[in-house]
Amino acid sequence: MKSSNEIIEVLNDLIQINNDRIEGYEKAIEDAKTVDVDLQTIFSKMKSESIKYTAELHNRILQLGGEPADGTTVSGKVYRVWMDIKATFTGKDRKALLEACEFGEDAAQKAYQEALDTDGLPVDIRDFIAEQKRALRKSHDEIKAMRDMQKAIS
Repeated sequence: MKSSNEIIEVLNDLIQINNDRIEGYEKAIEDAKTVDVDLQTIFSKMKSESIKYTAELHNRILQLGGEPADGTTVSGKVYRVWMDIKATFTGKDRKALLEACEFGEDAAQKAYQEALDTDGLPVDIRDFIAEQKRALRKSHDEIKAMRDMQKAIS
């Protein structure tokens, strides 16, 4: 069984990836203003999803007596820079935005899988992480389906 500090570290990593996701979708919402209003609605929903998950993670960490993280990951900062560079070269079209968001969704899935792969997590924490991962997978699949549809149209 992992110590409380080790569990808190795993949960803080998930807070950081959700913070990355929030910032990524804020950027996507801004960029979607020039592309499509329907994307703004979807991106806002996904941003709200991560705000909710971050709050849930905060509560779990506080219950364990820990200090919740408030920043983003280094890779998240790289993701946002990559999104900026890609937009410069490809324009801020619908397909480019969806591809960038799918990249971020893949990163979130990877982070959640790494958390689930951590040995010694209590069952309740593992189930909590798995539930958030399943919900985020639905968002990932929604973005991917939209991206695939956009590719077919282009």
